Amino acid sequence: MGEVVVILKIMPESPEVDLEKLQADIRATVAGIEDMKIEPIGFGLSAIKIAMITEDDEGAGDKIEALFSQIPGIDRAEIESLNRLL
Repeated sequence: MGEVVVILKIMPESPEVDLEKLQADIRATVAGIEDMKIEPIGFGLSAIKIAMITEDDEGAGDKIEALFSQIPGIDRAEIESLNRLL
């Protein structure tokens, strides 16, 4: 078993969500985060883009999305890419 690099897009519940606080909550809740940045989408909306490393096991993608969806202020987490580390 190896490790995978996961790129996620995190959508906040609304434009009023404090993205700086949400980033802090994510870092406090989820291990393995390598990079995180705010990405403007348009019309006042922004997403948080995350790069993280995790173990490559069956159902890892679903587990990651479920983990993020439990954090208050997050509407949904979408995996944009998942690649095995060499």
